[in-house]
Amino acid sequence: MAEGKYEPVVIDLTPDGLYIKWQDGYESILPHRYLRGNCGCAQCVDEITHVRKVGISDVASNIVVEEFMEIGRYAIGILFSDLHETGIYPYKMLRDLTTRLED
Repeated sequence: MAEGKYEPVVIDLTPDGLYIKWQDGYESILPHRYLRGNCGCAQCVDEITHVRKVGISDVASNIVVEEFMEIGRYAIGILFSDLHETGIYPYKMLRDLTTRLED
């Protein structure tokens, strides 16, 4: 896949999760809990061993994305209802998460 196709055209919040329409026309919804459980920040993944410390099963089922903000042209930051906000979600990672969710 060409790098430009990882760029979203639309990102929006829905009751079911983060809706993304991609440059290649593909559309996806990433559930709130799934996003939180796949955060790659140092609080969620050990920086040395890369072992995940917080996974989907550790996240409350009623968690929601409160807001998101663009970080440059390559990622978004997300504030969750549990006040977790340290993760950076590069667009490529979001697309990869979509692919894993659908497998």
